[in-house]
Amino acid sequence: MTTPLSRRVGAVWSWLDARLGLAEIGQLAVKKRVPIHRHTIWYYLGGMTLFLFMVQVGTGILLLFYYRPTAEEAYESVQFIMAEVQFGWLVRSIHAWSANLMIFTLFLHFLSVLLVKAYRAPREMTWVSGFALLAVALGFGFTGYLLPWNELSYFATRVGTQIVGVVPAVGEFMLRVLRGGEDVSGATLTRFYAIHVAVLPGVAFALLALHLFLVQRHGMSAPLGEDTGNPMQRSMPFFPNFFLRDLVGWLAALAVLASLAAFFPTELGLKADPFAPAPAGIKPEWYFMFMFQTLKYLPAHILFVEGEVAGILAFTLGGVLLLLVPFLDSKAARGESGKLFTWVGIGLVAYILILTYLGYTMSPTQ
Repeated sequence: MTTPLSRRVGAVWSWLDARLGLAEIGQLAVKKRVPIHRHTIWYYLGGMTLFLFMVQVGTGILLLFYYRPTAEEAYESVQFIMAEVQFGWLVRSIHAWSANLMIFTLFLHFLSVLLVKAYRAPREMTWVSGFALLAVALGFGFTGYLLPWNELSYFATRVGTQIVGVVPAVGEFMLRVLRGGEDVSGATLTRFYAIHVAVLPGVAFALLALHLFLVQRHGMSAPLGEDTGNPMQRSMPFFPNFFLRDLVGWLAALAVLASLAAFFPTELGLKADPFAPAPAGIKPEWYFMFMFQTLKYLPAHILFVEGEVAGILAFTLGGVLLLLVPFLDSKAARGESGKLFTWVGIGLVAYILILTYLGYTMSPTQ
């Protein structure tokens, strides 16, 4: 027996379906299947990263209502958010912690794809779009760090942009573009704010749409040794089976995020003073620490090249090689289980962990 309410809901659904094709989208979600194997758990990292990105967007919009992107008012506006706006401290803490968790899950997602060789044909462009999303996420972290205009963020940004300045040929130009002048100033803050809230979100949404389209187009890859090519291979429907499991991952991420934001709220620190000396032991965020520590270990000159220049060139070359992994790993392209790029992935994880650990445990002079 139908009720007036159910008839109205049905009429609205029919009206929307005729214009948006909702029934076709629903059938597509039901038909889509996800492989089941011992590495299936890694599939949930992508959805978890997407969820944390949505949290970033939501909390970022709320912060925009009160934030003022000028050197004179930025610090005071963040202080006002934390002290006067109802639950403002919580929103800012969630925004800060979700940024860190998003980059963490994105790193794990990226490394899991590398280790299980999910980049092999025909998913090369899925890898490329994911690599670009990782670069954009790091750009979000770098540009957002300066926005509170506190002492730590100011001097860390000065150090970070100085590293960009040593890039051969284009370094000085890139430095002036980033800073809006010779040094970190109010112009730098305005530029970072524009990049953080306008440029990078636009690029991120475009790349995300492309990435999700490619995942939908090619499906989820089964690791070598698990991919039998058999249509009857064990799998589960995307909706509702995989979707509900993915939702559990989102709830787990939300629980961790809420706990961190409530028990370890983000501090503001002292307002930046461009004329004060830099505090001892200035360090970047954890996801840049391995690069920062590597540059500290390099000698002043390596052959005829300055140490920092050699380090920047090495990181650039490493990034290009990672981007090209699907095209370099010929064995994976043929469906063979080569070990070279597996060991490259393991070595990369070990290198990042060791250098990050050393960066936080060594004294500032080491």
